[in-house]
Amino acid sequence: MECSFSASPLSHFIHFIPQPEEIQQQIVRETFHLVLKRDDNICNFLEGGSLIGGSDYKLIYRHYATLYFVFCVDSSESELGILDLIQVFVETLDKCFENVCELDLIFHMDKVHYILQEVVMGGMVLETNMNEIVAQIEAQNRLEKSEGGLSAAPARAVSAVKNINLPEIPRNINIGDLNIKVPNLSQFV
Repeated sequence: MECSFSASPLSHFIHFIPQPEEIQQQIVRETFHLVLKRDDNICNFLEGGSLIGGSDYKLIYRHYATLYFVFCVDSSESELGILDLIQVFVETLDKCFENVCELDLIFHMDKVHYILQEVVMGGMVLETNMNEIVAQIEAQNRLEKSEGGLSAAPARAVSAVKNINLPEIPRNINIGDLNIKVPNLSQFV
């Protein structure tokens, strides 16, 4: 689990092992209180809260301006290694967003997920070389621009439907008890 939150109780999950929403919120509250009540001059790791397995897990965090980045890891993980990993992640966010702030995390969650997946996937650290991570992100950005990005997706979908060479585009699609009304595609062009 990894989450970030600001000094206010507003929190944003970047990656979370699947849990019911209610449990996620309880874990966030508990983690928030555990981390925020700590003095700035104490170490940046502590035993996990009761909701996340207590001594089986550790909370490792770093505080940057108004943001806290918290990783919850197995107790066998290296605290200093995870602190370095958080540093690489935040510096990469800084390079990609030019001085990352809470609004970047809120409005570009998809990009933040992508950056995190370039660093860690399936619990394994994939890459810690910031230049390599940034190069992969820039390559992804170029690919998105060449494809017209997400904003062009609806137009491409309409074009694809028009080009399937049906004698007539169906107005209703019936699947069992489900009846789907197909909109007039000419209004999207």
